[in-house]
Amino acid sequence: MTTRQRHIAHIHLHAAPEETRYDDIIELMSGVTPHVQAVPPDAVQLDLTSALRYFDLSPYELIQTAQLRLKLLYGIDSSAGLAGNRMLAAMAADTAAPGHATWVPADRAADWLYTRPVTALPGIGRATADTLGRYGLHTIGQITDLPMATLQRLLGAGSARLLAERARGHDPRPVAPAEPAAHLTADVVLDRDCLDPAQQHRAVLGLADRIGQRLRGEKQVAGRLTLTVRYADRSSTARTRTLPEATDHSPALAATALGLLTALGLQRARVRAFAIRADGLLPAGGAYRQLSLDPGDGRARAAEAAADRARRRFGPQAVRPAALAD
Repeated sequence: MTTRQRHIAHIHLHAAPEETRYDDIIELMSGVTPHVQAVPPDAVQLDLTSALRYFDLSPYELIQTAQLRLKLLYGIDSSAGLAGNRMLAAMAADTAAPGHATWVPADRAADWLYTRPVTALPGIGRATADTLGRYGLHTIGQITDLPMATLQRLLGAGSARLLAERARGHDPRPVAPAEPAAHLTADVVLDRDCLDPAQQHRAVLGLADRIGQRLRGEKQVAGRLTLTVRYADRSSTARTRTLPEATDHSPALAATALGLLTALGLQRARVRAFAIRADGLLPAGGAYRQLSLDPGDGRARAAEAAADRARRRFGPQAVRPAALAD
C-alpha cells in the first residue's frame, strides 16, 4: 500500500491579529480544510491533502485561494509556504515574498535544504549555531554530510539525532485541528525592530502581567508557559518551561517568562514581536498551592487582589507594575 503524499501549508500573517480576530481566521481557513492549526502569534498551518480532490485544484492554487480570502475579507497580507510537512512549510514561508507562496515539492526538498544556513532550521539557537560554526558547519548540507558519530561528539547524542532529522527534512507531526488543552495567549508587536534588552524585558513583563490578570479573571491557573520571539527577518524562536506549580500569580509568571527570555540569549537580535502562551490550565479552586512561611508572599497576593479590584472599577491601566510605568 502506498502512502499518500502530504501537502502542508504554513501561512504567515503580516499583522498579528487580536485573539478574537485570530478565531475568525481559523474559522475562515476551516472553509478550505478541516485540518487547521493555530501557530500563535501570527500564523496558521493547514493540511491540504484531503482538500485537493474536493476543490480539484493544485496545492499551489489552493493556498493562493486561502491567501486571497484573507486579503479580501480581513485585509490581511500574508506569505505562505507549501511542503510535505509542517517544518518545511514553515521554513518555506520564511522565504516567500508578501502575497506569494514558496512551494517545496517532496522530490526537491533535499536540494532546497542543502544550501540553506543551519540557523534556518527551527529550534537551532545561537549557542548551537556558534558551536557548529566553530567547526566550519554553517549550512544544512554540511550537517547532512557529517557522520553521525562526529555530530554526536559536538552536540551530544540527543541533540545530534534531532538536528540530523531536521536537516534531512523529517517532521512527522500532524496538523492538529484542535489544541490538546485550553490555553491563553498574549502578544505584542513592537513599533520598530528592538535591540534594547531593557525594552525587550519590559515587553515580556507586560505580557506576563496580562496573562496573570486574565487567569485570575477567569479563575484559572496555568502549569506551563511558552515564550515566542519573532525577529525582523520573520523567523522565530519558541521556548517552553513548566512552572514549579500551577499559578495565576503575576510575579511567578513573570519570573518564568523572563527566565525564558534570558535563556534565549538574544543579545543584539532585532526583535519584532513577543507572545506568551499559558497552557496546562486548571480551575483555580481545584489546584494546590505550596504553603509559604514567607509573610511577604501573602502580602503580595493581597496587593494583587486589590489591584485587580481597582482595574475592574477604574480600567485596566489603573494599576500597573512599577517597571511598566511610563
